[in-house]
Amino acid sequence: MFYNFFMERAKDDKKEEAQRLLAESFARQDAGTFDKAYLQKIMPQYFEVIKTEAAEELKQAMEHFASRL
Repeated sequence: MFYNFFMERAKDDKKEEAQRLLAESFARQDAGTFDKAYLQKIMPQYFEVIKTEAAEELKQAMEHFASRL
């Protein structure tokens, strides 16, 4: 679900990088190594590949997710 949400908001020229970031994050979730520290580290990279107009929406989604970690 988050994959589609994120990819729809990724810049066209950054889709490949967005896929790489998501693959790494999902792999960490599967391994149990995705935590708040990792999320804070990776978030700037997420925002680099996302369309400017989607930044606030992504921020809210990430804050919601972080509250469940």
